Amino acid sequence: MPEIIVDASAVLAYLQQEQGHDLVETALMDRAVISAVNLAEVVAKLTDGGMPVAVVEEVLDDLAMIVIPLDVSVAMTTGFFIAQTKPYGLSLGDRACLALATFRKSPVLTADRRWLALSLPLDIRLIRP
Repeated sequence: MPEIIVDASAVLAYLQQEQGHDLVETALMDRAVISAVNLAEVVAKLTDGGMPVAVVEEVLDDLAMIVIPLDVSVAMTTGFFIAQTKPYGLSLGDRACLALATFRKSPVLTADRRWLALSLPLDIRLIRP
């Protein structure tokens, strides 16, 4: 099965059992890929929500995602995406996920409907209608 990249919103939807979590679960069972920047976003949200550090580490460890560090090319593309994404209010993590998907030529799961308005040649898959 081809790899699937997940963004922070998809992982958080899975962890919180929100609508679309089943699609994320399928990707996670197939060893989903996540950028280190998106992982940092997930950690920040969980920690900010009051989850203890040890629990955050355990929960994310159990997901067994493949974490991809940002190399120079992906980092540069992440930065360059600001022009296309600024009108839609996308975060640094969003842009990092899109850049990773661009380089890996992989589909990406997100809960962020704004991504569909972008004119990027990517396979963006919403986890909820």
